[in-house]
Amino acid sequence: MSLFDDFGGTPAVTAAVEVFYGRVADDPELAPWFAGIDLVRLKAHQRAFLTAALGGPDLFTGRSMPAAHAGLGITIDAFDRVLEHLAYTLFDLGLSYQQVAMVIDDLRGQSAGIVEIESAPAS
Repeated sequence: MSLFDDFGGTPAVTAAVEVFYGRVADDPELAPWFAGIDLVRLKAHQRAFLTAALGGPDLFTGRSMPAAHAGLGITIDAFDRVLEHLAYTLFDLGLSYQQVAMVIDDLRGQSAGIVEIESAPAS
């Protein structure tokens, strides 16, 4: 059985994406990246992406991660905050620590194609 099946399949992924984007939209540090974005379309892409990330059917037909995020000026701090929101969402919806860690570690490996700006040095 895949992690996708353990998680609850399509209904659980749909719920996770709704909860996740609620958290992201409520985060004042992340909200500006999503202003003016077609969230219906973005959520559809995220459902397909998360399904594949959890080992479900690979239905994702969107642009590559680097292409989808190019020019957005995403910082490592913002990337980490998004992963944190996703991790808490997956925990809240029933995945174990080990399962969440697997998903987050896989996504963290994609940071090079998403992050454009490293954090500013500490003052």
